[in-house]
Amino acid sequence: LTEDPKLHGMQEEELLGMVSKFAQPSQKGQPLQPQLAASINYLTTYQLQEQVISDTTAKYLAPENCVSLNVPTVNTPIWGNISPGIRAQELKIQKILKLLTSGITAFARSVDGADMTEEQQDVLALFCNAQYEINCFRKSSIRPTLNPIFAGLCKASNI
Repeated sequence: LTEDPKLHGMQEEELLGMVSKFAQPSQKGQPLQPQLAASINYLTTYQLQEQVISDTTAKYLAPENCVSLNVPTVNTPIWGNISPGIRAQELKIQKILKLLTSGITAFARSVDGADMTEEQQDVLALFCNAQYEINCFRKSSIRPTLNPIFAGLCKASNI
């Protein structure tokens, strides 16, 4: 901190005193078991190998009675009318959704749906809402590039 030339020799205590009123308090929950925390920190920092992702997601296909866990693709007529940049973004989002829906499926298979704890219910609700939000983002990203005739297909209510 004090080695930054922009600070012109200010002492760390002076600097912290000045900026402390702008600091946002960080709320933290109870610590996790150390090995689990280390695994989570690693997995959220480094990308898995494509083969590992492919093998893992293949184990957790969307259940036949949960059609909302199928990753939707863009209709062919619409796909042909969106820009290459939006297409590239859409493919990345589909990849993210595939990971998320496979995770939701894996989680759902690991719990007893009739006897879920409150924490398990929260996990399921948060993951499912993340999927909903990503789908809404997808549609809102595509909508401005479409002919008005197709724009209605990208309403959040049509997910």
